[in-house]
Amino acid sequence: MSSSQFPAQSASPLGKLGIEAALEAAADPSITPKPKIFDEFALTDRVGLVSGGNRGLGLEMALACCEAGARVVYCFDLPEKPSGEWIASRDYVAKLGNNSRLEYFSANVTEQQALWKKTEEIGDKEGRMDFCVAAAGILKSHIDCLEYPAEEYREVLDVNASGVLFTAQAAGRQMSRFGRGGSIILIASMSGSITNRGHAWVSYNSSKSAVLQMARSMACELGEKKIRVNSLSPGYIHTRFVL
Repeated sequence: MSSSQFPAQSASPLGKLGIEAALEAAADPSITPKPKIFDEFALTDRVGLVSGGNRGLGLEMALACCEAGARVVYCFDLPEKPSGEWIASRDYVAKLGNNSRLEYFSANVTEQQALWKKTEEIGDKEGRMDFCVAAAGILKSHIDCLEYPAEEYREVLDVNASGVLFTAQAAGRQMSRFGRGGSIILIASMSGSITNRGHAWVSYNSSKSAVLQMARSMACELGEKKIRVNSLSPGYIHTRFVL
């Protein structure tokens, strides 16, 4: 049977895209073609949560989401007050002219219940939760794997693995609550898949490997709720991150 007997239905709320749009325009001369592909990636009116959002990669990603049209991105990190970089980014977003805004609050990713409560308050205020970037993480100095102290190892795993889970949970619970689906991005590292020769980072590498499997596990569970879960594994990126 020919494909014309089963006309394709666009999955995009914007209407037909690509070849479908071209065929539609060919069949109906009254249609005026216009670019739509970048609208597919727009975050217009979306509400997001970014951990580790005070500076570095977290703040860069929060800022990018605002440029993509997000209504608001809530950044959180340990400091009680945001950094100068964050304030400059907030002011920059306010001048974009797209009604987007950056908000900041202080929170510890290892405090599960407090994080759940704060994100629920955001949900109450905004009426939705659409995306989350779990970017908070720590890296300790080089320590021989045979001498690595238990307390320091647990600290890294607590922030980099448990903290990522608790952040994803906080956002995911609101996504599930509002029933609109959503997108959760867990920031892992290339060091979760390979090791860095000459760098004694057994705690960091192990924590990032855990994040990779966490993403797979959560994706399988949350897919039925139309909540996507993916991981990103950055390589070396120059930021103002301080050990």
